[in-house]
Amino acid sequence: MKHWRTLIVDDERLAREGLKIALAKYSEIDIVGEAKNGEEAIELIEKCAPDLLFLDINMPEMDGFELLNRLEVTPRVVFTTAYDTHAIQAFEVNAFDYLVKPIDALRLERTMEKLAQTEFETSNQQVDVPFPKNKLLQEKDKVFIKDGEKCWFVEMGKIRLLESDGNYVKVYFDTFRPLVLRSLNSFEERLDPNLFFRANRKFIINLNYIDTIENWFSGGLKVTLKSGEDIEISRRQAIRFKEIMSL
Repeated sequence: MKHWRTLIVDDERLAREGLKIALAKYSEIDIVGEAKNGEEAIELIEKCAPDLLFLDINMPEMDGFELLNRLEVTPRVVFTTAYDTHAIQAFEVNAFDYLVKPIDALRLERTMEKLAQTEFETSNQQVDVPFPKNKLLQEKDKVFIKDGEKCWFVEMGKIRLLESDGNYVKVYFDTFRPLVLRSLNSFEERLDPNLFFRANRKFIINLNYIDTIENWFSGGLKVTLKSGEDIEISRRQAIRFKEIMSL
């Protein structure tokens, strides 16, 4: 059974305490911290690397959506809110679930069942990209990619871009963009950092495909690939990018 490293983010102490009590019956939930505002949450996410957020939407100074926009890597998110008016926006940012306060025990049970089902489907899914276990994937290494009935055997050096798309990653090479059931983080762990760079929470780029670079908003950068795609490098990643690419 997977244990979910869980962070609770809510500006109301009683709401945090109530949720901790409700989650205590689920042995698969390991609460690694709690935060009362967005800034605290960002620090804890960077420190604790949770798999799962129970995230309030309406908080002062930084709401739940603004918090997610600040993250480079987004854990699985269950929104908790006293209002049901944000449901559509929640699912537009790929929220795993949406719970209305006061949280009903049976409704929380369904959320936990969905988590268990997700774990089951992932563990029983055919592995579309068989990564070598003992080394990073190098430019000439080939990976097998399957999307529906179509299959490819692709050199890593020919993959110019990886894009997070919900629970999938879209792999860009030649004129193809197949979807692979895998997180962008799992790709990044196996990629050669001398070849691939994490531009932001949604994109990883092949450095060899960069055509032009220009300064962008808020200290970020914009790169244009030789294939024409424009990708923004976040402010935080722009610092790393300049360090890597400078003489």
